[in-house]
Amino acid sequence: MLGVFVRALLDFYRRQARRCGVRAGHTGTLTVIQRFGGGLNPNVHFHTLVLDGVFRNSATGSAPLHPASPPSDEEVARLLATIRFRVRRLLRRRGLEGDADLTPPDSLAEESVALAAITSASVQGRIALGRRAGARVWRLGHDPEALWVTSTGPRQAHLDGFDLHANLCVPATDRARLEQLCRYLLRPPVAQDRLRLTGDGRVRLALKTPWADGTSHLLFEPLEFLEKLAALIPRSRVNLVLYHGVLAPHARWRAWVVASAIRNPMRVASPHPLRSPRRRGRARPHATGRGPI
Repeated sequence: MLGVFVRALLDFYRRQARRCGVRAGHTGTLTVIQRFGGGLNPNVHFHTLVLDGVFRNSATGSAPLHPASPPSDEEVARLLATIRFRVRRLLRRRGLEGDADLTPPDSLAEESVALAAITSASVQGRIALGRRAGARVWRLGHDPEALWVTSTGPRQAHLDGFDLHANLCVPATDRARLEQLCRYLLRPPVAQDRLRLTGDGRVRLALKTPWADGTSHLLFEPLEFLEKLAALIPRSRVNLVLYHGVLAPHARWRAWVVASAIRNPMRVASPHPLRSPRRRGRARPHATGRGPI
């Protein structure tokens, strides 16, 4: 799915550049795969930083950056519709749609039945182990009659469970803000200051933002809390930080556009603006030294 998403994103920038008279332009992305939601639930989604423009070879052999125009709300909506169509086509091809007759084997269940059960329960907001097995996670402040409200904003689109937000742009010279954004992308599943141990030995988690139904806290027995954390641990040998386009490890233009190519006289001298939305060749995934979170 990440490949489908990134290809649609790179195509969007190439088409936008062609409309501005820039042909054969290329851009790059860095994606952090986050596996968690605000309630310690598995919620796999992508945070992608995009070089906000395209590079094109010039007569001097350099690769100057041609900045992109901010996307309109309509363009974000069309891009999301394209991603949704291609993802559903991929699911049909893999036999993973809801109406598929055949269910593919569950590799996680083959490795560990217990971990598969824990993950399945966590996705459903239920408990898998202990005396409350099968019960829902305790919510504090929950109003069963509250309606679920989907918030919308500029450069944000929501369609049939697919959501795309592309309204965050870091100026080219604001390195402090870029570092802050990267730290946000690489954050752990839960902040320690939102956890409290109650007097009766339970673990209370304060939600960063109250849910639409009024839930402000979740309450766990100690075993239940450990169960939720276990479901969020990434599987071994799976990269959670990946690069595509001109930033891919084996991209021909990588040495011209990344800051590590400081000794290359043809590198781009200035920092590049980045846009955060949520090579057609097979670039190999690459993880940073920090490693998966």
